[in-house]
Amino acid sequence: MSANVHPAFQTEIEFDLPKGYVDEAGTLHRHGVMRLATAADEILPLRDPRVQQNEAYLAVIVLARVIVRLGSLTDIHTGVIEGLYASDLAYLQRLYEKFNAGDDTEPEMAQGRGALAHVIGHDPPHLL
Repeated sequence: MSANVHPAFQTEIEFDLPKGYVDEAGTLHRHGVMRLATAADEILPLRDPRVQQNEAYLAVIVLARVIVRLGSLTDIHTGVIEGLYASDLAYLQRLYEKFNAGDDTEPEMAQGRGALAHVIGHDPPHLL
């Protein structure tokens, strides 16, 4: 994995999905880029009716907001995230938590308990 780095901290991280997303044309997309989440990325989806009906959907919306590229796809929307294999979704949830965990000055965050951890717990594959 390589990443783009801001002079003060890392703002994007590259990743390779274990299996990959297959689009409607049958193209496999495995390599992607995730950006650092903003407060809005974690707060605004809470207003979404899909999250209000099913709290687990928060992970889908947040990931769609922070993944900026997946293969040749640059329009990453909830339909793309919904189309991922469960193992790839779990991988991205763990990557999100690790990348957005903060630093050791925030003990709760340093333990990987950000917004998605609230929804997915510590074992993402069992969410689905």
